[in-house]
Amino acid sequence: MTSSNKKPQVMKDTPRPLAVQILNRVEEGGFAQPLLDAFLSRVTLPTPQDRGLLTQLVYGTLRLRNRLDWIIREVYTGDFKSMEPGIRNILRVALYQVMFADRVPTYAATDEAVKMTKTLYPGRSNLVNAILRNAARRMDKIKYPLFDEDPLSHISVVHSHPLWLVRMWTKKLGLEETHSLCEANNEIPPLMVRTNRLKTTQPDLIARLKVSGCGAVPSRYSPDGIVLSDLPVSVGEMPLYKEGQMQIQDEASQLISLLVDPKPGETVLDVCAGVGIKTTHLAQLMRNSGRIVAMDINRKKIEPSRLLFRRLGATIIEPITYDATQDPPEDLRERFDRVLVDVPCSGLGTLRRNPEIRWNTTPEDMKKNPPLQKAILNRSVSYLKKEGVVIYSTCTISSAENEAVIEGFLVDNPGFECVRPATVPAEMLDETGRFRTFPHRHGADGFFSATLKRKGD
Repeated sequence: MTSSNKKPQVMKDTPRPLAVQILNRVEEGGFAQPLLDAFLSRVTLPTPQDRGLLTQLVYGTLRLRNRLDWIIREVYTGDFKSMEPGIRNILRVALYQVMFADRVPTYAATDEAVKMTKTLYPGRSNLVNAILRNAARRMDKIKYPLFDEDPLSHISVVHSHPLWLVRMWTKKLGLEETHSLCEANNEIPPLMVRTNRLKTTQPDLIARLKVSGCGAVPSRYSPDGIVLSDLPVSVGEMPLYKEGQMQIQDEASQLISLLVDPKPGETVLDVCAGVGIKTTHLAQLMRNSGRIVAMDINRKKIEPSRLLFRRLGATIIEPITYDATQDPPEDLRERFDRVLVDVPCSGLGTLRRNPEIRWNTTPEDMKKNPPLQKAILNRSVSYLKKEGVVIYSTCTISSAENEAVIEGFLVDNPGFECVRPATVPAEMLDETGRFRTFPHRHGADGFFSATLKRKGD
């Protein structure tokens, strides 16, 4: 067995080696935020600055991975693809530190990366040392694809998105919009919470947040949204959060509940409820009057859902486990005024928050969701009362998962039509009345929604 194949040793818990370990897990298909939460729950980083640095290294490296890889390829004469993932991530983290993070001197970042490699990957430290020193010497001479000569490659490398995704978006949105979208996807998203109107009001919550020592301003579009800044502690540690006064939720996600527009006393079905964040927003819009059924196929989400409902004081929600692709249970058929169909999707509208999705998704993966989405949407109409409304939504920017699913539904269900909602800003609706948000246009995640009802109702 060669030294490069030895099992990696354990290194002390400091931000940089922890970042490498998390990035290694992400390359295996993991998600950054749950991994960060898990690592931070089992290790002790001495200061908030260390915890912040770990988060910055993980997310920054993921957001700019293509650009960092371009630099490595420019200075490394070997086969980059055959390099061990752990070595790649040590190099990426070191380069990110030097170029974009705390601006540590190149020699210091190189020295630390070499020491890390000696511990985690014995026998590979000379390679890491050579690549980083070569990068330091040639950094000012590295050339990226020029926008005027090869715009797709320029966007892919400089703004760090896979080329297939840049091509897909350019075909739909055009070159300039795609450039702006990819640039926005690398920005740190605002920390957004939703006011829980069952317990407080937006003005009162903002006032209390300011008293607690953090910045708080109303969001741009959602009447319940608040943008937080300069937090003294994490949101989850704040008394206002524990009391159920607020819930973390992006602004675009909040607007989906406004599209559903449930009224007090109505019956509402959330078909793919997950843990129920949108469901609780529906409950507060209904003022805890009526009935909401929160359906999800994953039984493991039931208990977290109940804890969420209890914290927020949402008392009209009934969580159930059921497969939404199957025929409805008889006791739920044609019983609902409104059905929210927030289907599983690729999540390409959330790349600011989940940058790993761009690297862990392939063009082949994009073909898997539409059949499931179509099946769920087609089944969902069976839950509707005659005058009921279906609201289809995703958090992706993908025609195959959005427009194509709706067009297919309208072909399969000629008695339905898209209607134009009146509960969100007109600038978010296209000529067909379908709802879209984009990071570069609205400062929110990329969401899509279509409101469907029977013709003549």
